[in-house]
Amino acid sequence: MNRNPRLSNLQFLVLGTLLQGARAGREIREALRRYGVKRSGPGFYQLMARLEESDLVEGSYNQKIVEGQIIRERTYRLRVPGRTAWNQSRKFNETVIAEFGTSRA
Repeated sequence: MNRNPRLSNLQFLVLGTLLQGARAGREIREALRRYGVKRSGPGFYQLMARLEESDLVEGSYNQKIVEGQIIRERTYRLRVPGRTAWNQSRKFNETVIAEFGTSRA
């Protein structure tokens, strides 16, 4: 039996957005909004800090100039433990779906 790595749906979604490469925090927040998840800026960055503390993602700051202003943008990338946790969670959910199907109550 596959073990559940104990990722929340939100964590699974965030890690999934990083599977194909590093993304800026604003890009991750846009992806979350497409799935109906609304997080305040502070709430989002607290979530990301917890993922960093768990060694699932790595964050760094990049500077860029927008309309003459220097902006520091936080960018995140998936770490190996994050990819492993995402894959374990996906496999766990696939196993549950295969066993119990899509029966409607």
